[in-house]
Amino acid sequence: MNNEQEKNFNELVSVITPAYNAEKFIHNTIKSVLAQTYSKWEMIVVDDCSTDSTVKIVREYMQQDERIKLIQLKKNSGPAVTRNTAIKNARGRYLAFLDSDDQWYPEKLEKQLKYMEENKIAFSFSSYEYMDEKGNPSGKTEPVPELVNYKDLLKQNMIGCLTVMLDTEKTGNIEMVNIRSRQDYTTWLNLTKRGIHAYGLQEVLARYRVVENSLSSNKFKMAKQNWKVYREIENLGLIKSIYYFIYYLFNKFKKYVL
Repeated sequence: MNNEQEKNFNELVSVITPAYNAEKFIHNTIKSVLAQTYSKWEMIVVDDCSTDSTVKIVREYMQQDERIKLIQLKKNSGPAVTRNTAIKNARGRYLAFLDSDDQWYPEKLEKQLKYMEENKIAFSFSSYEYMDEKGNPSGKTEPVPELVNYKDLLKQNMIGCLTVMLDTEKTGNIEMVNIRSRQDYTTWLNLTKRGIHAYGLQEVLARYRVVENSLSSNKFKMAKQNWKVYREIENLGLIKSIYYFIYYLFNKFKKYVL
């Protein structure tokens, strides 16, 4: 993005990055933010009591670029607390989410911010591609719909957290539910339930790392957590929960088996 373009899109973007024992991956995550063509950002890394060299690595990058910030939690608290801590300390109008093992393409912020400002959008996300644990691209991408509402999301979470950008002037304050997993999903549900539709940018702008034995790779645990979201977070009745859970199972079957 040249100087003239930056004058038109001059809002600070706060990058929300929770981290826990991420020494193998966080180098490339931070580098992907440093490589952004849109330069007005801050990256808030919240370390959840890592026992490896994650903090040391982040501090090395902080010495190179003052836009990178580090907050260290005093006790291990999980991704919801780490993300909420970053959000509370964010100075930007826009929030963008990037976990410590994922990466962005260089034009991610520039293209998404332009898309949101030109179309007056509060909540956007994009397509992304998968890579394996070593960072090798799998050749598989996740396409996204152009528009997602609350009922769509109950059937399937098609929103990759690593691609989400929110305009807090339009959404109001953001706080994730304090659960160990699916806290991002419940946040998207909360926003769309309030009538804030999510708009999908039809372009691959990020790379999602599939880590062996991670929670998101355990399909049974994810299904169990989805049921919990329906019943305990969204407070859906039994019949509605079964209805949407069948949709969820069908979509997962179609994605991973068919």
